[in-house]
Amino acid sequence: SAIIGALVALSIIALVLSLVNIEDVTLPPTVKYGIVFDAGSSHTSLFVYEWDSDKENDTGVISQTLSCDVHGQGISSYASDPLKAGDSIRECLDKALKVVTAENQSDEVQLGVCPDLWVLPREQNSAAAEQVLAEVAKTMQEYPVAFKGAQILTGEEEGAYGWITINYLLGSFTKYSPKAHTWIRPEAASIFGALDLGGASTQISFVPEGSVVNWKEGSKFTLYGYDYNIYTHSYLCYGQNEMLKRLAKELIAESAPSTRVHHPCYPKDYNETVSLSSFRTSPCTNQSDPRLGFSDRTVTLEGRGNASRCLAAIKKLFNFSACGQSQDCTFDGIYQPPVRGQFIAFSAFYYNFKFLNLTEGQLLATVRETIEHFCTRSWEDVCSPRYPEENSQRLPKYCANANYILTLLLDAYKFNETSWNNIIFQMKAGSADVGWTLGYLLNLTNMIPAETPAQVKGHVPSLWAAAITFIILTLALGLTALLL
Repeated sequence: SAIIGALVALSIIALVLSLVNIEDVTLPPTVKYGIVFDAGSSHTSLFVYEWDSDKENDTGVISQTLSCDVHGQGISSYASDPLKAGDSIRECLDKALKVVTAENQSDEVQLGVCPDLWVLPREQNSAAAEQVLAEVAKTMQEYPVAFKGAQILTGEEEGAYGWITINYLLGSFTKYSPKAHTWIRPEAASIFGALDLGGASTQISFVPEGSVVNWKEGSKFTLYGYDYNIYTHSYLCYGQNEMLKRLAKELIAESAPSTRVHHPCYPKDYNETVSLSSFRTSPCTNQSDPRLGFSDRTVTLEGRGNASRCLAAIKKLFNFSACGQSQDCTFDGIYQPPVRGQFIAFSAFYYNFKFLNLTEGQLLATVRETIEHFCTRSWEDVCSPRYPEENSQRLPKYCANANYILTLLLDAYKFNETSWNNIIFQMKAGSADVGWTLGYLLNLTNMIPAETPAQVKGHVPSLWAAAITFIILTLALGLTALLL
């Protein structure tokens, strides 16, 4: 009994010592999630991002966890039937919740964000946008996430956030240093410009030489403790879909009142019938034109496959004369400092040139020859198994799209034979998509307070292990002594 008593006493002493040696232990940062919708004029996509709650120099270090394309056209296409707008996003939201685990859903940052690319009749634009967003918000509120509301971005915000995304993904702002075990700002960081081409608008954003003269076209950001001043501008009605509508309307107006009109950008032997009433569905083409009259007649566009005439017709869509002799001007009298540095061209810039097998590094003369050769193909040749995976509705548009891109980059933005080689066409960087959504969330994390690292009372691991071992050993010896 004396031996057992001594062993029990020793066990109690070991337990007391283990409790005395308790210290503050910092728990690892929690993971935060952000869900962002890219709801443009021609498509809607959902992206899920995650970042540690403690952030890095006041800005989150974010990674893309999921991307999901919503079936159908953009949510703005549901203006006449808003209920379907909410239902259209359910499939992607279900996929998002499989990524955002149940224990995290109540703490999530839920963001429904729609850029200012609504292509609706002017008198319907505001009311339709509100109804569609209301239905989208109603659907989101059915899910177990903290919905923070829907925001309609301006075109300039979209361009600026695209610029943030590109430079973040390419390591211009910050990168991880294995030697220092932390995130650092790269020395002599190379800052890229951003070129975005959507269905209804196009944006250019870059850091100019010196300061931006016209701050209406400028944006200021603080990221990872550093300030950035960039030039950015968005051109509504100069996205590729609206450009095609404007081109068709101009060709029809020039040939009025004929009901059969030559289209130099469409492949030979390709015909397309359009109604004049279709031009009234977009603010980019609904302006009255006395050459068209007021009837709702239909017109057949007959492809001619003429590259030079196609290029000439597209250039008429730009008002270059509004700039006069100014070098700090693109078209329509819009101020722009000279382009500088390397640029990433994404969205429709990338997809059109990828289809034509055009990549960065090719001489401008080679690019022109490739586009001209494609424009001379007949519709039968274009529809051959040469392009089996391509949507037949897009095939007739590539000649016009490619010539439009050349005009926009060379004549409007003023890239030249030399600076052309500074344009890189790509849609991904690492495992993340290039677009405005990641940049939006990065800028937002500046406004989301970092969480103070949680501290709990914990044992020194070595002492705790020794105490537990000693207690177990003591109990075993005590039981053996009792049996003996």
